[in-house]
Amino acid sequence: MAAAGRALRLLPLLAAAAVVLEPAAAVWPQPQVEGYPPGRGRCSLPPRRFRFAYAAGSAVGPGCAVLEAAFQRYWALLFAAARPTENEPPWGMPCTQLLVFVATPGCDGFPSLDSKESYKLSVLEGSLLLSADAVWGALRGLETFSQLVGRDENGTYYINKTEIVDFPRFPHRGLLLDTSRHYLPLRAILETLDVMAYNKFNVFHWHIVDDPSFPYESLTFPELSKQGAFNAMTHVYTASDVQTVIEYARLRGIRVIAEFDTPGHTLSWGPGAPGLLTPCYLGKDPSGTYGPINPILNSTYQFVTSLFQEVSAVFPDFFLHLGGDEVDFTCWKSNPKIRVFMKEMGFGEDYKKLESFYIQRLLDIVSSLGKGYIVWQEVFDNGVKVRPDTIIHVWKENSIPYMEEMANVTKAGYRALLSAPWYLNRISYGQDWMAAYQVEPLKFEGSPEQKDRVIGGEACMWGEYVDVTNLAPRLWPRAGAVAERLWSNATVRDLQDAYVRLADFRCKLLGRGVQAQPLYIGYCENEFGGF
Repeated sequence: MAAAGRALRLLPLLAAAAVVLEPAAAVWPQPQVEGYPPGRGRCSLPPRRFRFAYAAGSAVGPGCAVLEAAFQRYWALLFAAARPTENEPPWGMPCTQLLVFVATPGCDGFPSLDSKESYKLSVLEGSLLLSADAVWGALRGLETFSQLVGRDENGTYYINKTEIVDFPRFPHRGLLLDTSRHYLPLRAILETLDVMAYNKFNVFHWHIVDDPSFPYESLTFPELSKQGAFNAMTHVYTASDVQTVIEYARLRGIRVIAEFDTPGHTLSWGPGAPGLLTPCYLGKDPSGTYGPINPILNSTYQFVTSLFQEVSAVFPDFFLHLGGDEVDFTCWKSNPKIRVFMKEMGFGEDYKKLESFYIQRLLDIVSSLGKGYIVWQEVFDNGVKVRPDTIIHVWKENSIPYMEEMANVTKAGYRALLSAPWYLNRISYGQDWMAAYQVEPLKFEGSPEQKDRVIGGEACMWGEYVDVTNLAPRLWPRAGAVAERLWSNATVRDLQDAYVRLADFRCKLLGRGVQAQPLYIGYCENEFGGF
C-alpha cells in the first residue's frame, strides 16, 4: 500500500517526464527574461570555424585570462563530440563566432559580493552577441550559451534564435564543502567548482578544518596539520593546493570563503598547538580530555592573531567565516581556573557570556586585519557585540523556525544568509530536491528593508557520510534546486516545469562527465561514461 501511495503522489511528475524538451531549449537556472523573435529559427554552428571573439569597443580583449580560459573551456564543452573532419552545416546561415562585449575593464581581480553578473545574450540570423557589465557576467552568459547549443539528428550543431536578459536574484549563492570529516582530494574540489559554475553558484564556502582533522597546511603553525591531519603526507592541502583552488575558482567567477570555526569544533587543533584547548576535569583532577579553545589565556589570542594573519593573507576574499556554533560548555564548567575567571569577570554561571567574551576578541582581531566576517547564528543568538556589517548565517531548525530567525536577524539590522533548509547531506527516499526548490528565502514577516538584507544562501554538504566516492551524485543535480532558487525570479516555482528542465540539465551534466544521480525514472541519450 505504501509503495502504491508513493506511485500515486509521483503521477504528476511522471506526466511531466513524458514531456520531451526540444534539444537546447532549456537553461538551468532559468533566466530572468527569455524571449524569441518573430519568425523563430535557428543558426548552425560549424565546429571547425566557430570561435569566441571580442566585440568592437569591449573594455576587455585578448589577454583577459578569465575570458580566454573560459573560451577554451566552452569550446571544448560544445564540440567535444565533433569529428576533425566535420562537414559544413547542410542548412541555414552558419554562425561562426560569438562576439563578447564587456562594458567595464578588469580581468585580474577577484569576484566579490558586489560583482556584477548581469548579461544579455542575443541570437539572431547569423549573429551572436553576448554583452555584460563585467567579466563575471560574461562568464554566466557563456554558460547559458553553452546550454542552448544542441545537435540535430544529422550531427549538425545549432542554436535557436533567442533574446535573453539575465541577472541573479541574490548576490551570494554558495555551496559548503566539509573537508575535515572526510578529506576531499584536490581533484574532487576542482570538479565541484566546475559544476558550481554550470549552476551559476558563485561562492565556495570551504569548511576546511573541524574536530576530526586539520588538513590545512599552515606555514605559521606547521604542526597543526602534522599532528592534526588524518595523514600529514597524503591528506593535507598544501599552500600550492590552496592557491590552485582559489585561482581555479576565480577563473569561474567563484569566490572562496574559508571557514576556521572556533572556539568549538577545534579538537584537531590541540595536538599541534599545546595549551590552546581547555583541559577538562573530573572532580578535582584533569580527565585527560580537552574541550573548546581556552578563552581565558593571553596565549590563546596571540595564537589566534598569528593564525588569522596568515589566513587573511592566503584567502583574498574580503570575508572570512569564523563559525562560532555548537560550543559545548561542559568542559569549561569543569575547569577550576575557568570558574575562577567567570567569577572575576562577573559572568556568574552564564557560560554564554564567556563564549561571547572570546568571540568578541576574535572579531576585533579579524576586523583589525581588514577583513569582514560571517558567523553562524549562535553568535547573534547569544548577543555578541558584532559590527553592523556582520553577516549572520542561519542554519538551525530546531530552536525556533528558521524563518523567524531570518526575521530577527534582519530586524536587528544585520545581513543574513540562509542554509537551514538546504543541508544536502541529509537524504531521503524520493525526490527530495523538491523540498529544497520550494523554499522561499524571503517568506518571513518583515519590512522591505529587512528583505533587502537577505543576501542569499548556501547549500551545505557536511562530510560525516560523504567522501570522494559519493560527493558528486549526492550533490548533483540536487544542489541545482538551490542554485535556481537563488538565481532565478521568485515567480519561477512550477515543480513540473522544473522537473523537466532539471532532468534535461542532469543529462547535460552526464555529457560533461559529471556523475549526477537521476531524478526519477527515465534515461539520457548520453549515459554517464559513454555506457
